[in-house]
Amino acid sequence: MRKKPKRIGLAIVGAGRVGLIRGELAARHPEVDWIGLAEINPERGEIVREKCGADFVTTDFRELLSRPEVNAVVVSTDEHLHVDPVVFAAERRLPMLIEKPLATDLGESAATLAAIEKTGVDAVMGYTQRFRRRWLVAKEKVGSGALGEVTMVTSRAFMNRLVAIDNYRRSDNRAEVTPMVISGTHALDIVMWLMEARKPVEVYARSVNKALGPTWQGVDGTGYTITFDDGAIYHGVISWALPEIWPGAVYSLEIGAVGTEGVLTIDDTHRDIVLATNLIQAEGYAPDKRRHVDFLTSYPVGDMALGELRGPMREETNSWLNRVSLGVPTQHATAREGHNRLMLTKAIDLSAKLKRPVKLPITADDVAAAN
Repeated sequence: MRKKPKRIGLAIVGAGRVGLIRGELAARHPEVDWIGLAEINPERGEIVREKCGADFVTTDFRELLSRPEVNAVVVSTDEHLHVDPVVFAAERRLPMLIEKPLATDLGESAATLAAIEKTGVDAVMGYTQRFRRRWLVAKEKVGSGALGEVTMVTSRAFMNRLVAIDNYRRSDNRAEVTPMVISGTHALDIVMWLMEARKPVEVYARSVNKALGPTWQGVDGTGYTITFDDGAIYHGVISWALPEIWPGAVYSLEIGAVGTEGVLTIDDTHRDIVLATNLIQAEGYAPDKRRHVDFLTSYPVGDMALGELRGPMREETNSWLNRVSLGVPTQHATAREGHNRLMLTKAIDLSAKLKRPVKLPITADDVAAAN
């Protein structure tokens, strides 16, 4: 006998760029009966309410999450504002889709994870790239043993500095905003997902700050090597300090995995579809420095085509709504995996700061001792 779908009353906390996308997608899902918004900017809240046909809008997430209609939550505030709504929703035992990370502070992330696991609520993380076909195929091939025993993985992520500047402008604590914590975590999650049976035991990293440091007190980029308990290694590099005219709207990534029986390489640089035009472009991340050349499809959430968002965030959102409504399994990152990714990015940043290897895992006390 088929299971009867659960009807969804959805609360969206944070009505920015991602909150709007998820709200518009939810408005079209057949099991969503009610949508409520919590947005600290009242004008923005009204704009998003109109766009997604929300039934309720407030500036207080507690008021929203206390509504009797709510039985599922999307947390899509700025990264440093996730903790309070996540903990409040966990106390109400509401299933959640949380934009990464759980928190920008490692201690707060651990406490948030504990609150989630104490209640047993189903909380997953918005690692959108898990919903792209190329990474799913890579996961399948590694998992099926096509490479034999994986011994080495590499990743290289390039981003123009508009993403970094946008994050620095929005943050009230720039020390917590690094290329690893905010953006490098996507490549890290893909690699750790491919290597999920392995335990990371040590990291060694270095960072540079020549371009963003003088103005934004920020880090340009970081290179790191993670060693696993079986001797496998992962070497990664991320820079989010490329010039504003760099054609990739957001993310340009290459990953390679080498095993005892095979090799797998993935070119996700988006250089296969290039737009060059005399007209000024403002694609994807809506940069304030507009370009005449763009690597199309490099905005990780997807692309607008024929009036609709096409791409991984659409797949991710609909999969999560089906997870809530039908109880079907999905490939979303768990809250524990989300905390693990933050821990690893913090360990990479810590190693770069100390200029020495760091044993894994680390705790908030390890980070505090270095400050």
